[in-house]
Amino acid sequence: MANSLIALFLAERHPDVNFLILEKGETLGGNHTWSFHTSDVSSVNMERLSALKTASWGSQEVRFPRYTRPLSTGYHAISSERMHDVVMSRFPERVRLNTDVSDLTPTQVTLSTGEQFTAGAVVDGRGYRPSDALELAFQKFIGVEYEFDEPHGSDTPIIMDATVAQRDGYRFIYTLPFTNTQMLVEDTYYADGPELDDNGISTLITSYVEDNDWRVKQVVRRERGILPIALSGDIEAFWAEVPDGVTQTGLRAALFHPTTGYSLPDAVRLAALIADKGVLEAAELFELVRGHSVKTWKNRGIFRLLNRMLFNAADPDKRRDVLQRFYTLPEPLVERFYAGELTRGDQLRILIGKPPVPIGRAIGQLGPVRALRKSVAM
Repeated sequence: MANSLIALFLAERHPDVNFLILEKGETLGGNHTWSFHTSDVSSVNMERLSALKTASWGSQEVRFPRYTRPLSTGYHAISSERMHDVVMSRFPERVRLNTDVSDLTPTQVTLSTGEQFTAGAVVDGRGYRPSDALELAFQKFIGVEYEFDEPHGSDTPIIMDATVAQRDGYRFIYTLPFTNTQMLVEDTYYADGPELDDNGISTLITSYVEDNDWRVKQVVRRERGILPIALSGDIEAFWAEVPDGVTQTGLRAALFHPTTGYSLPDAVRLAALIADKGVLEAAELFELVRGHSVKTWKNRGIFRLLNRMLFNAADPDKRRDVLQRFYTLPEPLVERFYAGELTRGDQLRILIGKPPVPIGRAIGQLGPVRALRKSVAM
């Protein structure tokens, strides 16, 4: 996804640029739905994304045991199928599918067949790479897209329905009504481990659909995902692990929202940054992306602190209380939270007051933040 956006943005700003996308799968982007809020991207970048959007809504909603709250922030979805179609329609001769990469250098790609490609720069966007430099928890989900026999009666995304029974950490249902009879229903968990009980979760999704009296005509598709949630880490050490200075993008560059796991807004920002700079050679591009990733990580320490409060200070069955409290805050603050742009006032507003976690445990999560601040100052 990140590299497809870079290709699209580069082609728009620099029509003569020569590039080639190598994709291991049969289609670009696999089988995913990426979502984002209107406030997550600039108006210029929103226009750039117009052809990619599968659906857009003017509002959204969250549900908790204590309340249901509508939010007036717009919401958007991009499917991997739409992204594939757009990229292939614009430059089909610059994409090679079913292509397995065996080795990379900053300027050369070797395929498993032995075929080689040489370029001014190689960009590696093959997804998250495990690293001992980052401490992570997980947001994981299984989604089913349905076609119903009759209208489901919902015209607004529910980004969190946390009225459901809690299990495996913080659990909520996420729904995207694409048409009046078609809907994506995802069962999502903020959990300590990455394991997904596919059969068990699919049964829970079926129960949710039945509880809402939605009669299923057919299952359109299924998707699953395991997203990183950042608790702490050494971003400099993370980048020091990159072999031979190959430019990394997307999750591979630790460019994702630390708390929500959303990766598309960060991918958009990086694609715009690269397009604005123009065509760069390998060493220049590596330093540009590395510097952007490091700066972004260091600016988001507050999110990792909040994550530690959620995962380390709150009991797993009480994590819902933390989110239930958060969504009572002013909507502009919630927008800035999702955009990763909290002000100091926002940070104080989130932290002050009696937290829905034990005070002693909450205080115990402050230490790593001091260490990270020290490293920033150096």
